[in-house]
Amino acid sequence: MSPGEEIFHLGNFRLKWYGLLIATAVLIGVNLSMRLAKSRKIDPESVADLAIWLVLGAIPAARLYYVLFQWQTYSQHPEDIVKIWEGGIAIHGAIIGGSIAAIIFAKLKQVSFWQLADIIAPSVALGQAIGRWGNFFNSEAFGSPTDLPWKLFIPRDRRPFEYLNSEYFHPTFLYESLWNLLVFAVLMWFFIDDNRHHRFKTGSIFLVYLIAYSIGRFGVEGLRTDSLMFGSLKMAQVISLVGMGIGSIGLSWLYIRRRSLPDVV
Repeated sequence: MSPGEEIFHLGNFRLKWYGLLIATAVLIGVNLSMRLAKSRKIDPESVADLAIWLVLGAIPAARLYYVLFQWQTYSQHPEDIVKIWEGGIAIHGAIIGGSIAAIIFAKLKQVSFWQLADIIAPSVALGQAIGRWGNFFNSEAFGSPTDLPWKLFIPRDRRPFEYLNSEYFHPTFLYESLWNLLVFAVLMWFFIDDNRHHRFKTGSIFLVYLIAYSIGRFGVEGLRTDSLMFGSLKMAQVISLVGMGIGSIGLSWLYIRRRSLPDVV
């Protein structure tokens, strides 16, 4: 059972777990990416600059993505659109917004987008693993009812209408967090091995992230009860399939056709 979304409040100031975890994920990710950049003989300060672009691109895009697919609710209370501290961001929107920001940054700085993507991919996976715990404190992003030993109690006011009489649900936030930790470990192994033996082509680490994360998200989304929908389709599963497709095509381009990925430089 979640202890609640709020850590403490002092007057009008409220510190919430969701915001703290996102800030922590960003700080850890930036520090890690700077270290990885240094190991690739890339100026770490350029990665620090990129981090600002990523935050400015990813967080608004993540919120916009979420709001668009929940517009029926937000159209009734438009003042809630900016209340990002209350939860309601979509990681696929963050990936799209962050990628656009990174492409623009790489073009302006005349550096390889794919080289930057390889450097930040492990940090993104780790950040997602950390950030998912914000869903735990908010009692959101849970799955269908279950009696498994690791079941999660959800307060009545947080349950979907059709499951009001159910108390315990799949902790899908935990499933995705653990999967992302595994993805992070794999990417770090690839990165360290590549630094030693130069076995991987530029862009391949990011493409592996795209495929691996999408596989996990597709599976976890099948259990969730609060998915963003487009008609009868779960959008996260649709985007995950697109991610798997892009990643597979990219790796085929690199290793079967033996050509470099299109880049901004």
